[in-house]
Amino acid sequence: MKTLLDSKKFNVVIQRLAHQLIENHGDFSQSVIIGIQPRGVLLANRLVDYLQVNRSLKLKYGKLDITFYRDDFNKGNQLIPDQTDINFSIEAKKVILVDDVLYTGRTIRSALDAILDFGRPDKVELVTLIDRRYSRHLPIQADYIGMTVDALISEKVKVYWAENEGEDKVVLLNNVIEKPKK
Repeated sequence: MKTLLDSKKFNVVIQRLAHQLIENHGDFSQSVIIGIQPRGVLLANRLVDYLQVNRSLKLKYGKLDITFYRDDFNKGNQLIPDQTDINFSIEAKKVILVDDVLYTGRTIRSALDAILDFGRPDKVELVTLIDRRYSRHLPIQADYIGMTVDALISEKVKVYWAENEGEDKVVLLNNVIEKPKK
C-alpha cells in the first residue's frame, strides 16, 4: 500500500479544485453541481461546503443515483439504488458532475444518460479527485482533476473519506485480484 494523498494534501487538492471552479463559473448563477452517488457526493459535499462557507456562493446542488442507468444493471449484480435529489432544472445550465475516481468512464456515461431526464444542459463538465488515465473503456475525460494516477490494472486506487472511514487519504493498493468477468 502506498499513500498518494495524506489528509493535508487531500484538503489542499479539494481547495484547488474549488478555486478552479470559481475561475470558470464565477458566481455559479448559470451552473449547478451534481454529485454522483455514492462516493462522488462526498467530494461534491466538500466542494459545495468550501464554496458556500469560504466564498459565500449560493449554489444549486444535487445528488444523482445512476444505478438503473448502468450498463451492468441486468447482469445479475446485486445493485442497491441510492437516492437522487435534484430539485431544480438543468435546462440550459452548465452542469458540473462530480465523482471521486475516474477509471473506465462507465460511471460517467451512466451519469450523462441519467441527467438528461432532468433537462438538456448547456454544457457538462467533470470534476474528479483521482484520474486513472490509462484505464478508459470509453472516451471520457475530466475537466478538473485533483490528481492523476498511472496504475496497473492489478492495482486499486482507494479514497478514504473522514465521513465514512474516519480519515481523508488516497492510497494505491497493490496486487488486487480482479474478479473474472462472466
